Amino acid sequence: MARGRLRRRLAAIDESLSSRPDARLVDVLQIPEPFVSPTQRIIRRVIYATLALFAAVVIVYLDRDGYRDAQENQLSFLDCLYYATVSLSTTGYGDITPITPSARLVNVLIITPLRVAFLIVLIGTTVETLTTQSRQALKIQRWRSKVRNHTVVIGYGTKGRTAVAAMVGDEVAPGDIVVVDENLAALERAKTAGLVTVHGDANKSEVLRLASAQHAKAIIVATDDDATAVMVTLTARELAPKATIIAAVRERENQHLLEQSGADSTVVSSETAGRLLGLATQTPSVVEMMEDLLTPDAGFAIAERPVTPKEAGGSPRHLTDIVLGVVRDGSLLRVDSPDVDALEAGDRLLYIRSADAER
Repeated sequence: MARGRLRRRLAAIDESLSSRPDARLVDVLQIPEPFVSPTQRIIRRVIYATLALFAAVVIVYLDRDGYRDAQENQLSFLDCLYYATVSLSTTGYGDITPITPSARLVNVLIITPLRVAFLIVLIGTTVETLTTQSRQALKIQRWRSKVRNHTVVIGYGTKGRTAVAAMVGDEVAPGDIVVVDENLAALERAKTAGLVTVHGDANKSEVLRLASAQHAKAIIVATDDDATAVMVTLTARELAPKATIIAAVRERENQHLLEQSGADSTVVSSETAGRLLGLATQTPSVVEMMEDLLTPDAGFAIAERPVTPKEAGGSPRHLTDIVLGVVRDGSLLRVDSPDVDALEAGDRLLYIRSADAER
């Protein structure tokens, strides 16, 4: 009952962001674009302008019988080039004019659009500023219609950035990660890293809908406050009942609240850091090994894979891989557990892999 009232209250205070036209979401949802240097932009515009000019020259030259200059002479190729140049630049000296109906029709239907295109290219900076919002809105529309099985990271502080770095190190494409945060500086860092960003309060389901959390494969809750983490987890679970939700909590006494809110897995950040600090006083090399195992793009890393048909029926301790545990029916069993003396089809192995050897 309490959860139902809380959900209704959250829905009542939601802004209808997802129902807005895509053009109005440009300031909220940002999709990264590949970097293009200013030199490349200028060269590209010069090429476009040259192509427009060349097209006009060819059109005028093919229809040169319909033009005359001030001396009533037929146009040469140089005359056509001259006429196209002064026409596209809107200079128009009037010394060469179309005199036949067909030539005038071509001027209206082809040369005039080319003139407009030529001017747009030359004044590209101004026009680009005016059209950026439209292009971004179109990208948002396409992205929202296609994005599926991505990962939503809520909070791009220290925990969020580290989680993203670990995923990217494990060969997750940055474009498949969406960051939700209210901090504009954090979102700018995420955008620089090539991530899709959504500016807003993740407590609101409409903000999570903009991140397509309802279609996400996993949702990582990495907020700085435990109470916020609980509320965000509740909202995310209601919106994405099938997604895997991993949430970080600072204090262990709040862990059960995250689990009750729908988190599939929780990480107690303060206790984890404390254990590593304690281990470091006696066995610092163990801490170094743990750091190595948690860094998927270098050295050793913990990975998961399915049991092969040849491995079914055998013991995980007899495999060439160093197996740490077996996941069976969603439960993690230690490798020395009697229940996993014989592997079964459908089991998954947690093992240590060498990232350097795979590369």
